[in-house]
Amino acid sequence: MDVREDHEWAAGHAETAVHLGKGILERDLERLYPNKDAEIIMYCGGGFRSALTAEASQKMGYTNVFSLAGGYKALVQANWPMAK
Repeated sequence: MDVREDHEWAAGHAETAVHLGKGILERDLERLYPNKDAEIIMYCGGGFRSALTAEASQKMGYTNVFSLAGGYKALVQANWPMAK
């Protein structure tokens, strides 16, 4: 799950990612993922925002949520398939 801003998402994102910006996460997460045991790996630009959103998700009762270390930058460095 890409938790970056809309303009960052539009510039490029992981091919299989779902976009749910940090600002609307609490509002829309339960609609997108009603199963609170679903595995959700969040990423942002470098790892800070995704750590905050993972923590917020855990407070909402999600039990299998992770923040991707290094974020989008790490995905690009690892040659992860990207889309625009």
